[in-house]
Amino acid sequence: MSFPIVFKAYRTAVSVLEPAVLGLLYWRRHKGREDRTRLGERQGFPSRQRPRGHLMWVHGASIGETLSLLPIVERVTQRGLAVLVTSGTKTSASLIARRLPPGAIHQFVPLDVPRYIKRFLEHWQPDLALIAESEIWPNTIMALAEREIPLVMVNGRMSDRSYQRWQRMPGIIRGLLERFALCLAQTSEDAERLARLGAPRVIVTGNIKFDAAPPPADPRVVAHLSGLIAGRPVWLAASTHPGEESAIIAVHRALANRYPHLLTIIAPRHPHRGPEVAALAGQAGLRASRRSEGIHPDRATDVYVVDTVGEMGLFYRLSPIVLMGGTLVPIGGHNPIEPAKLGAAILHGPHVHTATEIYEALDRSRGAVMVKDSATLARGVNELLNNPALTRDMARKAGEAVQALGGAVDRTMQSVEPFIVQAKLGARR
Repeated sequence: MSFPIVFKAYRTAVSVLEPAVLGLLYWRRHKGREDRTRLGERQGFPSRQRPRGHLMWVHGASIGETLSLLPIVERVTQRGLAVLVTSGTKTSASLIARRLPPGAIHQFVPLDVPRYIKRFLEHWQPDLALIAESEIWPNTIMALAEREIPLVMVNGRMSDRSYQRWQRMPGIIRGLLERFALCLAQTSEDAERLARLGAPRVIVTGNIKFDAAPPPADPRVVAHLSGLIAGRPVWLAASTHPGEESAIIAVHRALANRYPHLLTIIAPRHPHRGPEVAALAGQAGLRASRRSEGIHPDRATDVYVVDTVGEMGLFYRLSPIVLMGGTLVPIGGHNPIEPAKLGAAILHGPHVHTATEIYEALDRSRGAVMVKDSATLARGVNELLNNPALTRDMARKAGEAVQALGGAVDRTMQSVEPFIVQAKLGARR
């Protein structure tokens, strides 16, 4: 299969720069951003044997994308295909390993270096590849096309910012999107943008994140912590970023006189920032403790920092009020579906451009309220703490709004079915 000269030039350039890429990988390991014990996987070296028979490769870049793919992984394994799930972050790897069904295994995705991709594909030999959302890596796409491995984009999205950027490189994006056998888009807007940029086959199937099961939690741990904080007003700031924690701490200070036993729980998006967040609380004169140190919140704890991985299901169940992070600063907003499914009233800032559909649905249903800054956030938290009936009503409406948007997994599986049949008809390995 022939490719435009620009892709061949890119492939050559990345090959030449492979020593620099390897250096970057080791730098990331030094900074704690890579798993030291599995660094070879990022270079395409497998750490597991390939299962016998047909195999589907499913890739999600980070936590949200990877976990949203679990319902698809479960259904595919039930159809008799083995599934290789890849992701690119330590946190996603830690979470996914606990929740994969039998017949599925996890590896870190190799970097987009020709030798790494070749090594990876020669070992795993997938019959079909599904890539979530908007992961577009030229060498990987070219390698799959050369091996005639069907490539499907699932839960595809194309933000306005990315669309504007790709419009300045029409030949490149068309050459890449043409290699996708099918693009399954979250919304009609995503579908239109993908088609205009060159995707030959696009279908709107909706957002599979609406169908994902809420994160689990050990009922015994839920009961234990519920007992420890019983009688206290509680709210949670989830997946926070720098610049948000200071506003959250200011809210706690503003409300502390009215609610002297107030407990503010902060779960930074990146758990390694736990000491930093606890220090901010201490500088504000508040008593903070960190989950990673094995400390439980007691009556003296003002701010409880959840700097662990895989426990959001626990803390969503403990808090009736949740502020979604990445919305008070221009990150774009993290997924509010999980707290909505677990019975929380939701607050969020104005920056929700990466999850517009769900935030608009929650706001329309009055299951969520937008706040602009620490002052309006303090008013919002105060109103909900002071009115448990309103909090319960918001939580109910949030859950109903999310449920109404479901069904994307069924539509996705219907669209992917011909490729699964084709894969199962291929010669058995």
